[in-house]
Amino acid sequence: MADKEATVYIIDLGKSMGAKHGGRRETDLDWAMTYIWEKITSTVALDRKTATLGVVGLRTDRTENELGEQEGFHNISVFEEIGQLLLPGLKELRPKIKVSNTDDGDAISAIVIAIQMISTYCKKLKYRRKIILVTDGRGGMDGDDIPQITEKMKSDGIELVVVPYAEKREEIDKGQAANEKILQALVDECDGVFGTMQQAIEELGMPRLKTTRPSPSYKGQLTLGSPNLFDSAMCIDVERYPRVMVRRPLTASNYVQRSDLSNGHGSIQSSATVLPDAGGVDAGVPHPQNPLASVHNSRTYQVVDEGAPGGKRDVNRDDLAKGYEYGRTAVHISESDLNVTKLETQPGLEIIGFIPWAMTNTKAIMALSSLIHALFELESYAVARLVTKTDKEPVITLLAPSIEIDYECLLDVQLPFTEDVRSYKFPPLDRVTTVSGKKITEHRNLPSDPLMKAMGDYVDRMDLSNAGKDDDGNNCEYMQMADTYSPILHRIDQAVRWRAVHPTEPVPPPYEILTRYSKPPESLVAKSKHRLEKVMAAADVKKVPPKAKSRKRARNEVKPLSGLDVGALLGSKQKKVKLSKENAIPEFRQTLDTAESLDIIKDAAKQLSTIIESQIKDSFADQGYQSALEKLRVLREEMIETEEPGVYNDFAKILKKKLLGEELNGDRREMWWHIKTDKLGLIPKSVSSPSNVTDDAAKEFLSSR
Repeated sequence: MADKEATVYIIDLGKSMGAKHGGRRETDLDWAMTYIWEKITSTVALDRKTATLGVVGLRTDRTENELGEQEGFHNISVFEEIGQLLLPGLKELRPKIKVSNTDDGDAISAIVIAIQMISTYCKKLKYRRKIILVTDGRGGMDGDDIPQITEKMKSDGIELVVVPYAEKREEIDKGQAANEKILQALVDECDGVFGTMQQAIEELGMPRLKTTRPSPSYKGQLTLGSPNLFDSAMCIDVERYPRVMVRRPLTASNYVQRSDLSNGHGSIQSSATVLPDAGGVDAGVPHPQNPLASVHNSRTYQVVDEGAPGGKRDVNRDDLAKGYEYGRTAVHISESDLNVTKLETQPGLEIIGFIPWAMTNTKAIMALSSLIHALFELESYAVARLVTKTDKEPVITLLAPSIEIDYECLLDVQLPFTEDVRSYKFPPLDRVTTVSGKKITEHRNLPSDPLMKAMGDYVDRMDLSNAGKDDDGNNCEYMQMADTYSPILHRIDQAVRWRAVHPTEPVPPPYEILTRYSKPPESLVAKSKHRLEKVMAAADVKKVPPKAKSRKRARNEVKPLSGLDVGALLGSKQKKVKLSKENAIPEFRQTLDTAESLDIIKDAAKQLSTIIESQIKDSFADQGYQSALEKLRVLREEMIETEEPGVYNDFAKILKKKLLGEELNGDRREMWWHIKTDKLGLIPKSVSSPSNVTDDAAKEFLSSR
């Protein structure tokens, strides 16, 4: 379970926060809120009831706090009491954060109010308590009570973080300098953190790693021998924890707008909140202020029943029986017989033997003190049989010893069974074996010695092991594992947090650290450019010509205003090409490539159709079917490419009628079966938009006889 935490944000909304500095178009408050919103939305995204926060406004126009009637606590407003903040509360909070018309308000008094809020909410319970103050240091501050405040914060374990706004230190006036001195003294006494807004904004780009408490996957005993039979058997209580786990990005769920709220008007909100279970109410139940309802999936089981409406009948899940696929048949196994397939096991981690320790893996991570030193001294691993739950399938694991400064533990790695191993054979990369068995070392598909040398030099120039710079400017590894973050995970988190606060504004670009390693360092690219050119020359790299453009016919051809066919007047009419039966496909495609009118395309398609019918008609048995099918496939593909599906569809209908009507020299229904198998039916509108054939009609064309 994660630690409980309570954080209070104190935001300075004084009139001076409406100024603009540093050449930015946004005000100082908007710039400071970039940091605050990032922190708040990160807490909201946790969706934990124990992750609570409160918001206090400093130097506000109104006074709304429990100590407001006392002197020194004016112009301080509590915008959000400590508690779990959800998206509706976040939307209500956003319009309250705006520049006020006053500069009155004491930041020290605001800290006192935040301390009181935390003490009232947390009481004596164990919480991580924190106060974050963002201010430009203007306005009056009374530092007389700092010793009492410090004592209270230390006794309650409250961490204080002060983020003063200042673009440049030389721009700070005397009043700001005096106030910052007071805040600095308070932070030093409380052992808090004092930084600048510029540092806080820059740290936002650094992804925050989520720490979770691991839960044991196994709690039981590690045994060597049978403790039930022998007193000398080894038996140790152990717990098994995952060392590395994959963190998945946020996933989207399906929701639908409530019909009782729409009234014919669609919602334009980019986000909404689906309230969780509360008071026995199921999740997704419509709430008066909830515009979305969750989508629930349901599953029904049907069997074929000609007597039922629609030819299918619903059955209950309890009436179903389990079956195992055996070839093309389902083998039924009853519930009573199903127990035979289960292996009765008891929870336990039992050592079943030892194997020599290979020196290639010197770092084992998890170990047990009583067994680690014995395995380490004997240079051995333990092979164990692991069953985490009763009647669960056993697995074989390898237990590796590891001795660290702070702990000793065993690392277990699951070993594969024989059925789990897949062996693949690939051709060698350094030679080519001919059909006769001769081995060739020089071939066009093999790298030559000059290419190998050029590639080796290029790889050496692109070495990343010493291409980075540390904080002192010394060379170090460029892409260290600790600085490599998952772009998709943190980018999704960033986009969700931004959209929660800014529903209509565009999402900002990803942080630089997320895209830093998506391309090689520019310095290495510049240094290795000459080497890369040598690789290209040795490999004879040539530019691939662009893909040929589609032969889509212009639907609306441009015509002269006079309406005259100038080409016809000049005698430049394209000659008609006659396709030969022996070379029909290449000639057909060549004709389409040079076709200048629809008539040429239709004539070529008609000639190919005639050749297909003739080939089927003259075929002895099925000898000519494959050639005819290939021509039919080419005709279909080319008519889709030229956006003339009607030409093919008309011929397909005629061909089907002749095949089933035995008009092509006898029974040719086998040819129709080949057409159905190869799915050479009508071209539907989903494949080619000019077609007037629906998907259902195209399916019916192939299914009917």
